[in-house]
Amino acid sequence: MKEMIEMLMEQATTVRKEWSSVCDSVMHDKPKFIKRTRDKMWFSNLETMAEILKAYKFTAEKYLEDDGSVTLSLNEIDLIENGKDEQEARELLGKAILEYSVEYYNEYALYSHTPNRKAHVPYIFKALIMDEPKEIGASIECRGGKN
Repeated sequence: MKEMIEMLMEQATTVRKEWSSVCDSVMHDKPKFIKRTRDKMWFSNLETMAEILKAYKFTAEKYLEDDGSVTLSLNEIDLIENGKDEQEARELLGKAILEYSVEYYNEYALYSHTPNRKAHVPYIFKALIMDEPKEIGASIECRGGKN
């Protein structure tokens, strides 16, 4: 199978020379596989990436606190938020996910190679592409946790 992908690869020198047409092709036709010496890359538009990431869901355990507030504990990333109700907790958690995603992206070389954070990659890109805390919060699938 590795031979097949090699046949689909475009050389970086060609991509560089034809940058504008390659970008147009990626935006309107299909993603590209690009090879530069030993480096292999994927170049796509955000809509394609969003489609790929649809399979990744944010899920949280929901806890009803004694004071009537709601705590959400995200399963995919170690983030917890508490709000006066579930809607506020979702919005706060959506904001926390996006803030963490920006931090992760800014420190990508470190975070993506850290064993306990490496698996966060698809969720980071999903949040960055969504780019709206309320939308991220609304997308969280909540399950009842045990206090």
